[in-house]
Amino acid sequence: MKKYCAEFIGTMILVLFGCGSAAVAGSTLGTLGIAFAFGLSIVATAYVIGGISGCHINPAVSLGMLLCKRMTVKDFIGYCIAQFLGGIAGIAVLYFLIRQTGLGQIVVTGLGQNGFGRASAVRLSMGGAIVTEIILTFVFVFTVLGVTAGESFSKIAGIVIGLCLTFVHIMGIPLTGTSVNPARSLAPALFMGGTALSQVWVFILAPLAGAAVAAVVWMCLNKKTA
Repeated sequence: MKKYCAEFIGTMILVLFGCGSAAVAGSTLGTLGIAFAFGLSIVATAYVIGGISGCHINPAVSLGMLLCKRMTVKDFIGYCIAQFLGGIAGIAVLYFLIRQTGLGQIVVTGLGQNGFGRASAVRLSMGGAIVTEIILTFVFVFTVLGVTAGESFSKIAGIVIGLCLTFVHIMGIPLTGTSVNPARSLAPALFMGGTALSQVWVFILAPLAGAAVAAVVWMCLNKKTA
């Protein structure tokens, strides 16, 4: 249960501070600031819960680990449940905080939700959103698999992963808001409803597909030859 609790807390922190930065201070921070909010959340939590759960805080990362046989099916299910619940808890806190401000209701501030079409800053199509999320998640999960493969990078793994999450957000925020994490996407969609909820399937399935591709490529590149 310690692993699952760690994943719950880590995901809650990621979603609260990442989505919170977009909702509360997005106009001030801009794309780069929001990207760093997500990335620094990973850096902070990695060095706290990394030794407990590995700090996946993302069902896509957990799927990559599962396919690479670095975790059991039982743990994968437990991690995903904890991550989705953690994301919901983070958004619930954000929702409460926004209601205590003069910024307006969530229909005004948003909750850092993902979207395409009219919900995208550049009006990205649904097909474009799917391809974008698959590519961004592939890069992110591929990096995670590589930097956690051995002990040689253990001391800097959190920084590398955090910076990787930052740079995929820099490109992805104008396109889809950047998901690469189904738990990060489902939570705000549940609270926002409407377009965000009707489109959230893209930001659940595409990151999982990107993670699966990353795992397959990683295993092929690291397959031992006779």
